[in-house]
Amino acid sequence: MRVAILSDTHGNLTAFEAVLNDIGGRGVEQIYHLGDVVGKGPRGDACCNLARQYCEATTIGNWEVSLLNAQNASPSSGSRWWRDEISDTNREWLAKLPFSVDLDIAHGYVRMYHASADDVFHRIYPTVHGDEWDELFQNTEATGDATPEPTIVIYGDIHHAWSRTADGHTLLNCGPVGNPLDETTASYLILDDSSGSVQWELVRVPYDIEAELAVARQLEMPTYEAWAHELRTAEYAR
Repeated sequence: MRVAILSDTHGNLTAFEAVLNDIGGRGVEQIYHLGDVVGKGPRGDACCNLARQYCEATTIGNWEVSLLNAQNASPSSGSRWWRDEISDTNREWLAKLPFSVDLDIAHGYVRMYHASADDVFHRIYPTVHGDEWDELFQNTEATGDATPEPTIVIYGDIHHAWSRTADGHTLLNCGPVGNPLDETTASYLILDDSSGSVQWELVRVPYDIEAELAVARQLEMPTYEAWAHELRTAEYAR
């Protein structure tokens, strides 16, 4: 079985389409999306449509939570612009997304969520250690009481792909599709159990950044300059 895991498309339809096209040539059977489908980029609604069409499941991210609660924001604010760009149907879909998804692959129990085991706003960096590391692999009120607890956890959120194995557990960050801040190419993970154990590969996919920025300009998206800086340089703008 080959499974693709991606995250943080952030309304960047050009990058999302490039990643889906790459996945299509790799014998992948299932695709999972780890949240932040929307926000920051100009075409969150279109990215929702693709996630609904191609992904086995999508977990909720911090941008989904924030935008769903932005109905009272100023009409001129970025949050209101990104929320209003999403159709009523897709907002209803986003509101029903699960916090986490568990997967049994080659007897390796995998848990996938957006940011951490307890909250979409709890950010986990590569320096994680000690009790915070242990808690990533434990059941919480947010994840539910699945048995057994996972030995592999995959997440997104920080826009940097990385991995570590320690104490019999593996933490993988699949990196972002639409807003990479480690290099200017989109990224995603492939899990493969053909060897009898879970193997993984990080895939990087180039896409047409200027074409995506042209759409954002045409639509007069808020914070365009910051978005353009991040896509072109892979450096956080604010």
